[in-house]
Parts: sequence; structure tokens; C-alpha cells
Amino acid sequence: QTPFWRLVKRDVQSPFLLQLEVFEGHREPPGRLLAQAQHERAFLRDGVRRVPVREGRIRATLFLPPGNGPFPGIIDLYGTGGGLPEYRACLLANHGFAVLALAFYGYEDLPKEMKELHLEYFEAAVNYMLQHTQVKGPGIGLLGISKGGELCVSMASFLKGITATALINGSVANVGSVLRYKDITIPPLGFNTKRIKVNESGIADIVDALNNPLEGPGRQSFIPLEKAECRFLFIVGQDDRNWKSEFFAVEGSKHLQAHGKEKPEIVCYPGAGHYIEPPFFPMCAASMHVLVGKPVVWGGEPKAHCKAQIDAWQQIQAFFHKHLTGKPPGTSSKL
Repeated sequence: QTPFWRLVKRDVQSPFLLQLEVFEGHREPPGRLLAQAQHERAFLRDGVRRVPVREGRIRATLFLPPGNGPFPGIIDLYGTGGGLPEYRACLLANHGFAVLALAFYGYEDLPKEMKELHLEYFEAAVNYMLQHTQVKGPGIGLLGISKGGELCVSMASFLKGITATALINGSVANVGSVLRYKDITIPPLGFNTKRIKVNESGIADIVDALNNPLEGPGRQSFIPLEKAECRFLFIVGQDDRNWKSEFFAVEGSKHLQAHGKEKPEIVCYPGAGHYIEPPFFPMCAASMHVLVGKPVVWGGEPKAHCKAQIDAWQQIQAFFHKHLTGKPPGTSSKL
């Protein structure tokens, strides 16, 4: 009913309430009401603890599963929308992970814009998790989507204590902001607005806008992921219209292997778009893009996209169970 809006869960402490109604016939206005029901979708399961974190500069929320830890730890990052989305971190905590939803701009006293990001901020969050008594070491996992996925690649490349990194439609080049760490500066990958196509509805297709990070000045934006000491999982929507996620995953894989590193896992989903969310969130076909300043198309075909969300959720959990606990999901210790 409202174009260019994306459904997100702002307050995980209350459930989504879905009102389901079945009417007679397929016409407007609908025929008589045949049946109705209310379906409740809870985010915060019984026993999961939600802990706001204001430690030094860190602005985050930690979700701890029920029981006596320590638990495998994950830092969860979203993209250019900013703020502090908690719903994916909260849902992962329901499956036995200690998850830190981390804001990095556009929240409380953090910078209002994403012009320049400093990895020291993210390093403080990694250290917070590594030192937490409820987080099982020796390393933690990173999970990010879009710009958040790309930030996870940078964190894995430069910071210590990271064992497993999963990115959902992420990039292996720095995009949209200058990235600094100590005396290192990585410029953002250039783009050409002439390569943006706008349809008659005013929706932009930006998939061809970014320059190639393998040639010319774009090479300076390529993140040195060969420095990473972790395992990688790339989740790829093959109809991603935000940027060329499959290209980034394949080039990242080639780059790692050329430097003698383990081949990453790449899971590709035909017909899936950019916003691969936890299961049963509706596909977002188009919404406002903060950096572009207008609505953009995200790609995806509804059925294929929804199936991808269900499978990707399982893949992500299995990946973290394998590399953070050394056990496949569903196994329990015999203590």
C-alpha cells in the first residue's frame, strides 16, 4: 500500500501480529468473510536476554541465549540504512549464539553520515566480545549484509580474533565511504552515475554504476582479504540489482586461493535479490537508497527469493556452528 517501504522489525521485544482474512471470490470489493485468524510471530524467545551496550564508543545491543554460557559469539552488521537493526541478531540468539547487533553510523551520538569509517571502532567491538565472560573463544564470527558484509571483510582482513565471516550480498571492495585503520586508508570505489538507468516510475537500477575494482584506480579500493585468518561464506542473490554480488564473491574466492588461502563457501540463489533477510520477511523489490537519494530496485523474484531466505538462514547457522563450535547444528554435548 505504501510504495518504496521495506518491512523491518523495530522493536524485537514485541511480536509481529498478522491478521489473516479469507474472502469469497477474487473480486474487488471482496465477497463475504469466510474465515479469519491472528498469527503471532515472536522475535525474542523466552530466556533470551537483551542487553544494551554503551561501552566506550560502542553503540550496540547484545543478545544472549538462555542457559549458562559461554556461547559462540557473532557481531551482526547491517548496511547503508544506518541505525541499530536488532531483529536478525535477536533471531540468531534464539539458536544458541551470543550476538552483538552493532550500529556504526546514524544512531545516537555516532556520526550522522557514512563519509569516513574507522576500523578502530569495530576493533573495540571485537575486543568487547572476545573479553565477554558469556562469549566462547578463542575467536568470534562476523555476519553482515550489503555494506555490512563489506565491512565484515575489512574487519576480517585487518583485525585479530575472527574465526568465521559470513556476508550476504557483500562486496570485496570498499564502497561509499573512506575506510581508515591506523596508517592505512582505503578509498571508496568510484562510480559513474551515467550508468544508472531510471524507469518511467522513477526507480533507479544502479547495478552497473560501480567501477571495476580489478582495474585502474579501482584497485586501491579492493580489500586485502588475503590477510584474513578466517573462513568465509558468501551468500549470493543472483538477481541482486544493488551491485554485482556474484562477481564480488567469485573474485574474492580467486584472490584468496591465489594467496594460498582456503577456498570460501559460495552459495548462489537464482532469482534472489539484494535483501536476503531471515525467513518469512516479505521480499522488498524497491525502496529508498540513502546514498543514491531515490528509490532503487533491489532485484528478486518473490517465490525464489523467499525460498532463498529460508535456505540461507540454515546455511549461515550451519557455517557458524561448524567454525565457532566445531560441531554441526543440532548436536549437544553429553555433559
